[in-house]
Amino acid sequence: MAAPCRRIAGRSLLQFLSSFSRTSVSNSGFRQFSSTSVCRGSRQAQHVEEIASSPWTLMAAVCLQRLPVISAESNPIEQQFRDMMSQMEFEKSMMSDHELRLLDDAEKMRRMQAGEYDSDEEENRRDQEIVLAQDLEDSWEQKLKNFQPAARVSDSEGDPGSLQRRLSDSLLLLVERPVGREKLWMLPQTEWQRGETLRETAERALSSLPAASGFKATFLGNTPCGVYKYKLPRAARTESSVGTKVFFFKAVLSDAGAPPATESPESSLLWVTKSELQRYVKPAYLMKVERFLLGF
Repeated sequence: MAAPCRRIAGRSLLQFLSSFSRTSVSNSGFRQFSSTSVCRGSRQAQHVEEIASSPWTLMAAVCLQRLPVISAESNPIEQQFRDMMSQMEFEKSMMSDHELRLLDDAEKMRRMQAGEYDSDEEENRRDQEIVLAQDLEDSWEQKLKNFQPAARVSDSEGDPGSLQRRLSDSLLLLVERPVGREKLWMLPQTEWQRGETLRETAERALSSLPAASGFKATFLGNTPCGVYKYKLPRAARTESSVGTKVFFFKAVLSDAGAPPATESPESSLLWVTKSELQRYVKPAYLMKVERFLLGF
């Protein structure tokens, strides 16, 4: 009797309770009680309370990208590679129906000139107009000469506020916002409100822009792609406000909609390339943004 008692006493309380739940409780007709959901709910409530009491102001920004409209110009190496692949494909390809028809027409013309052509071969086509393959090529070449491709450079090339500039490059949306005593260019952002996710805050930052009221964007996930943290000047810091944390979300412009009838100075925006960012944004801000602009 003493040996079993020593084994039971040597076991921890958690092991004893778990063995009890596997035997008597599992055999009963009642549902087992799990503390996982309760712990998860308590952790979420604690997390919300920590955010509410945090001295950091949370904000969400959207990195809205306009994808290229036309293909980019080929560099010399790309041009040489394309010419080489075209030559290889031409040498290894089979003749098309049009090329076979050209050979057939040439053979018929040779036979007619040599007097070996049998006119009975064309009895079934007397009522039809005979169009040679060469005649088709001449008409196609004339259409090609009359074709005028659209210009690769738009009239708004020098206007950074136009969405129709730099058609072969990706563009990034910047807005001007007052920060302290000066106005700075930055990605569209707004302050987080209790009850919404950070992605919903980023969506609201874009939809609240008067100049971008017709924009339709596709957000690329629910997770931020970057974060930027800065502290307020010492004179402006308080116990409840130390600085700001900005969480960035990527989005792709799917439809620009109709341009607004009037534009106010507060709603000014720019569409810039990655290389043009350094002209408008602060170096510290640019360093954080460039980290998630891969392949831009």
